[in-house]
Amino acid sequence: MDSEALKEHARAAGFTGARICRADEAWAAGERLAAFVGAGMHGTMAWMEETLARRRHPVNMWPDARSAVVVAMNYGPGIDPLSLLERKSEGVISVYAQNADYHDLMKKRLKRLARAFAEATGEDVKVFVDTAPLMEKPLAGKAGMGWQGKHTNLVSRDYGSWLFLGVMLTTADLVPDPPETDHCGSCRACLDICPTDAFPAPYRLDARRCISYLTIEHKGPIPEEFRAPMGNRIYGCDDCLAVCPWNKFAAVAKEAAFHPRPELKGPLLAELAALDDAGFRQVFTASPVKRIGRDRLVRNVMIAIGNSQDRDLVPVALARLDDASPLVRGMAVWALMRLDPQAARREAVRRLAGEADPGVIAEWVRAA
Repeated sequence: MDSEALKEHARAAGFTGARICRADEAWAAGERLAAFVGAGMHGTMAWMEETLARRRHPVNMWPDARSAVVVAMNYGPGIDPLSLLERKSEGVISVYAQNADYHDLMKKRLKRLARAFAEATGEDVKVFVDTAPLMEKPLAGKAGMGWQGKHTNLVSRDYGSWLFLGVMLTTADLVPDPPETDHCGSCRACLDICPTDAFPAPYRLDARRCISYLTIEHKGPIPEEFRAPMGNRIYGCDDCLAVCPWNKFAAVAKEAAFHPRPELKGPLLAELAALDDAGFRQVFTASPVKRIGRDRLVRNVMIAIGNSQDRDLVPVALARLDDASPLVRGMAVWALMRLDPQAARREAVRRLAGEADPGVIAEWVRAA
């Protein structure tokens, strides 16, 4: 199976596209990653530091790798995700997480493709879908799938910013495709729209300020300076992707598994706040959201409630003041102070009068 036959097999397997690059050549991506980690911009994602040596170059992880086959699947939304930010009593879940977990779907298809290639050629293969210390986006740029835009995500002239990526490394010497050039030009749309100013410069991201990092990767309380800018985003943030002008060429995802489930399209904050662990698992079964767990999601939901300006949600915030999770309780205090400061102070006085727990007292003091 030669390079062109392999790409044809990939398209037949349901991938939007497939491109090839050398995996054993020198590249600058490793130095950029080291600088990112060295500056502490990875935040609490300790695994990036722990795997830095292997992550800096594909051959550091697998010395026998010679070629990288990058596959992509389009997950373009049917509506502008930015329009959901106006529905303040509903939670906004990032487009990629509104249905099936793409890791599972893509990896099954990529494994089948790799197995067929290995059987036809006798070459060794390894497959990756965002689950190993491998930099997929630089490989995709090198293979000509697109380029890393100023928001650091991949941009395609055919599909805009809406592509999932997977990689097959192989010992085979395949014919590489030409890399894509940068077509961002003078555009700053993705940088200027960021609610938390997470881009210190074009092509540089400070994850510690990124709403996707804060709502998904960060395990503790959300720093106060970022709570109001979060709005009603409860899992991830699509702003910098959605505003990209290249999305005018994007198409709605053909894969039915990437179409949003109705209950995840604009879930009511009041209903999400009431979820217990069992309810959380039921609602988010097979969704990427499940990996952050109930407490972190409801933490995010309480912040969205605090930003909603919907006084009908005051009873919802009050109910979470007795939540088993201190993470949720703290954000419930903040939400209540935002929605109804007088009610919050009355509740604080009532509770503190008979509550000696210093942790609970500290939550109210911080909120006040």
